Amino acid sequence: MIAIVGPTAVGKSELALHLAQCFPVEIIGADSRQVYRYMDIGTNKPSPAERASVPHHVIDVIEPDEDFSLAMYHQLAIEALKAIQQKGKLPLLVGGSGLYVWSLVEGWKIPQVPPDQQRRRQLETRAAQEGSQSLYQELQDIDPTAAAKINPSNTRRIIRALEIYHTTGQPPSQLQRKEAPGFPILLIGLTRERSELYRRIDWRVDKMIQMGLVEEVEQLLKKSYSPSLPSMSGIGYKQIGQFLRGEMTLPQAIDKIKYETHRLARHQYAWFRLSDNRIHWFDASEAEAKASIAALNKVKGLIESFIS
Repeated sequence: MIAIVGPTAVGKSELALHLAQCFPVEIIGADSRQVYRYMDIGTNKPSPAERASVPHHVIDVIEPDEDFSLAMYHQLAIEALKAIQQKGKLPLLVGGSGLYVWSLVEGWKIPQVPPDQQRRRQLETRAAQEGSQSLYQELQDIDPTAAAKINPSNTRRIIRALEIYHTTGQPPSQLQRKEAPGFPILLIGLTRERSELYRRIDWRVDKMIQMGLVEEVEQLLKKSYSPSLPSMSGIGYKQIGQFLRGEMTLPQAIDKIKYETHRLARHQYAWFRLSDNRIHWFDASEAEAKASIAALNKVKGLIESFIS
């Protein structure tokens, strides 16, 4: 398997589509938002033409109001990976969701614990009343190992960890183990100078607005998908929802989307560290065409060496 990782808007999808013209690959998405149907513009899904040119897997697999978990993603991705390998093709894992990527690369064995909706609502109520820090402290007391791997502001993951503990009676970290996949994996990382990455993010947000992000959110709300759903709390959907409810102006919503996406990119660099020697890093800068072509040729050479 080959995995292309890095922050949002760095150019992972563009590289994947180019490599699909050079090698017999099929793409497995590693994006926690592209799994939802009807959410195309705000998640920057590959276009119908791009998906027709090379098969994409684990995209558009659930409705926006359905539960989705790391365990579900892992199972779907493993099934896609095996199917691609059986065709004699290379699985190309592409995305910036660190949990999804590392679960496959490191061979995580994830507890299959179904959602407990009643307990989840209770914990969500507590989070609203007491703040997520209270739940995070509870998780630290129960399972400091699991807590250390979760951002204290990520209420959804904190609640899921507590849900697993209360359902099984065991700390989540004790239920998770790793078993190296039985095939070689090549990790390719893309990076850019930070200010350039932010410019690309801002350009992409403006393009999403031009393509109809506001109308996409309006249609989701008309389909009765609640703004409180995890799918609708994603960057872009949350802020446009606030604009449609009159809580902020459209320019304010756009600025907030850009700010939150910058923050996401910084968080992704924590998942995919430049110092991680498992990852072959390449500067994806487009400041000079020659530099981009040179980097692309190096990537192709690395893959050719990997599969030979």
